Amino acid sequence: MGGIKLFAACAALAVLAGCMSNDGERALAGAVGGAVVADALGGNVAAGAAAGAAAGALCDDAGVCN
Repeated sequence: MGGIKLFAACAALAVLAGCMSNDGERALAGAVGGAVVADALGGNVAAGAAAGAAAGALCDDAGVCN
């Protein structure tokens, strides 16, 4: 069941990636994705959300999501 959640989260983020135009939107999507992945893998949801938000906010600065 965890694999299905993980796949669904990755698919949803991939679809939404084209719609995000600023750091706030990417941070929000990253936080949701991080929380879902952490929950699916049995980890700390808050830590997953924090890591996802940081990754989402900084991905444009790193040149990953141009």
